[in-house]
Amino acid sequence: MANATTTAGTDLNNESSPFDSPKKKTPLLLKVYGILCILDGAATIPSAIMFVGLLAWAILTHSDAVTISSDPTLATIIAVVDFIVVVINAVCLVVFGIALLKNRRRNATRWAYVLLLLTFVRIVLDVMLQGIGSHLIMPLIQFVILLVIATTFDPSLLEERALQRKLRSMQDRDAAEAGTLGRDPEGKGYIQLNFFNLFWVFVVCSMLGLIIEVIYHMTVVDPGVYQDRAGMLFGPFSPIYGCGAVLMTVALNRFYKSNPVIIFLVAALIGGLFESLVSWFMQTAFGAVAWDYTGMTLFGVPDPIAILFQGRTSTPFMMMWGFLGLVWVKFCLPRMLKLINIIPWKIRYSFTTICAVLMLVNAIMTLQALDCWFERVSNVPQTAPVERFYSKYFDNDYMENRFQSMSITPDDSSRADSGGTAPTETN
Repeated sequence: MANATTTAGTDLNNESSPFDSPKKKTPLLLKVYGILCILDGAATIPSAIMFVGLLAWAILTHSDAVTISSDPTLATIIAVVDFIVVVINAVCLVVFGIALLKNRRRNATRWAYVLLLLTFVRIVLDVMLQGIGSHLIMPLIQFVILLVIATTFDPSLLEERALQRKLRSMQDRDAAEAGTLGRDPEGKGYIQLNFFNLFWVFVVCSMLGLIIEVIYHMTVVDPGVYQDRAGMLFGPFSPIYGCGAVLMTVALNRFYKSNPVIIFLVAALIGGLFESLVSWFMQTAFGAVAWDYTGMTLFGVPDPIAILFQGRTSTPFMMMWGFLGLVWVKFCLPRMLKLINIIPWKIRYSFTTICAVLMLVNAIMTLQALDCWFERVSNVPQTAPVERFYSKYFDNDYMENRFQSMSITPDDSSRADSGGTAPTETN
């Protein structure tokens, strides 16, 4: 009897849950990648320390020969930030590589997410410093590798996601039959914050925002005059409104029953900060200026918000963002959900994936076209095949006609290639 009890207890203790699968060995390819990460980080850290040390030594020993400006250029500031990010990234690479070699899957997955964020920041900073070119290939490859590792390396997370997908499929079928597909199943917010919903919020609001801006320009800014206010190379899209709507949906989703004043103020803050950030990035990376509220007044008094943000946003437009956010959360979101649910649930994910890929290609080509436009205005030779492609099919006249509200001012950017002297190539 005792033996039977012991055996039963042993069997019970050996029973495994769905998430307790045996730990597999790290594949050889990932071990090699882990070694490369350690070598990369280990080589970067001493180089950074040596650079800082040499700089400090030069300042201390040759103070007369070294001049430190009290007003550093934007390019210098971004370069310093980039240097700091590179050092932090190097340390994380070493820790991540060790976790891969020791087969600490959950730990490696967490560090992969950290490195994804750092890699994304590095890509953005590199675009602001050097534009779009071959220097982005390695960071993009690293980003893809890290994304694959983050989503597949931890087997417990992989099995958990598989079960969640099956459960979501059953819930979608039941919700589609009940007419509640897309609603937050827990009731904490109005809409379920998944990729499908947020992507179509972006698409629809990019189109609605463009329509609103065109009408505003024709009725208020320049009555009777049509101006194409599109923000992407193809299609009737203004991505700043799409991104703004996504941010407001994520931030205000839980507060759709809250006081309208709170919704207005939060939406105004989010919209104003986002508008200012986009303006700064576009001008820094591509010398592109699409709006400028410098000199705006309120009842004859200079607008303090326009002064504070150097004309990148203003009080009236922050109030407009607040009003749009309030209308969006209180009135448009429920109807938007009904519009999204027109897409049959059986094909929604495949259809959304195709549309997302097309939108991503559109965004990449838009950034490349802006980058080549910047280089042509800066008299940088168009020698690469991709540059010649954009020079031929999306030349300066095309870009000026497509982005009618935008101007390129290379002197306002942080790019190192903003002062070339080579002749402009348009064919």
